[in-house]
Amino acid sequence: MADNLLWKPDWDVARRNLLRWWQGEGLALHLTVRRAAPRPDVAARPVEPTDCEAWWTDPVYRCNRAEWRMANVDFWAEAFPYFDTQIGPGSLGAFLGARLEFDWETVWYWPIIDDPADYGAIRFEPERSRWFAAHMALIEEGLRRSQGRYLVGVPDLIENLDTLAALRGDTPLLFDLIDRPCWVLERLAEINTAYFEAFDMIYERVKDAEGGNAFCAFQIWGPGKTAKLQCDISANLSPEMFRRFVQPYLVAQCERLDFSLYHLDGTNALQQVEPLLEIPRLNGIEWTPQAGRPGGGDPCWYDLYRRIRRGGKSVQAVGVQPNEVIPLIDAVGPEGLYIILSGAVDAHTAEALMRGIEPYRG
Repeated sequence: MADNLLWKPDWDVARRNLLRWWQGEGLALHLTVRRAAPRPDVAARPVEPTDCEAWWTDPVYRCNRAEWRMANVDFWAEAFPYFDTQIGPGSLGAFLGARLEFDWETVWYWPIIDDPADYGAIRFEPERSRWFAAHMALIEEGLRRSQGRYLVGVPDLIENLDTLAALRGDTPLLFDLIDRPCWVLERLAEINTAYFEAFDMIYERVKDAEGGNAFCAFQIWGPGKTAKLQCDISANLSPEMFRRFVQPYLVAQCERLDFSLYHLDGTNALQQVEPLLEIPRLNGIEWTPQAGRPGGGDPCWYDLYRRIRRGGKSVQAVGVQPNEVIPLIDAVGPEGLYIILSGAVDAHTAEALMRGIEPYRG
């Protein structure tokens, strides 16, 4: 990989800043800027397919759509162009056999484990997985087309209890935690094995010259194996259950990854902050407020961000409005803070933000 991307001329600087953020030492800002006209080296906006499944899975259309979107913004600060290769949230569940239902807004995963006693072990069999092949087709088309302009990301695999919930169903799985905990723990160990079998195969295709990779969720890149981790179903768990059924598998993942960011989703999951801070190799925590609550830049979340930073983890704040950026930095501190704006902005706003954050760069 060259020091820079054609659509991100200062990629070398952005990589250094992202590494400093991972290390808890620096500030990062995801800032995309609307262009007056699309880049000249990209085809016109593609015609959308009439078939919903093709909208998600057709490699040529997906690349055309992604390139059109990237062609209409510039990537400032730590924002970078990448091809998002996921087919809905939770690709690993699809690899392991979950039934997929395509919608124009998302992909639904329907469970396949009716009777745990009869199901057997969970195994990743890439040669037999239609959906792994579909993901790899997207990745290969992206690699063929990128030509130094943008990165190709690892899809949002998702793991542990969330993947088991995709295979078993949320409500049955919550009962399983009480009725058959040993079965759950055995399946979670198998899912962790499957996760790294899939991750490693994808990583070997998309890694850059530094051994780093972009991950399709939450705009992250690191100079090594990099991923977002999560357990959304933990909103239903006590911290004690989290420590038993989730934490050990996150620990194992973090030990095999070089850079890891945990996606903390909604106020019902805030009881898991302390167990997350106990994971030595977890680098950072991202906070997503649920619908109806203030966005990630609101002052009501400052104490949460400070708590995470005091616990030795970097923070990612999402959905931040431009006018919230400087107050957030002042309140939390720039070290180990990655701010994701709520959307692309105009050049005037972007220039003001760049001037505003400069004193905090250190």
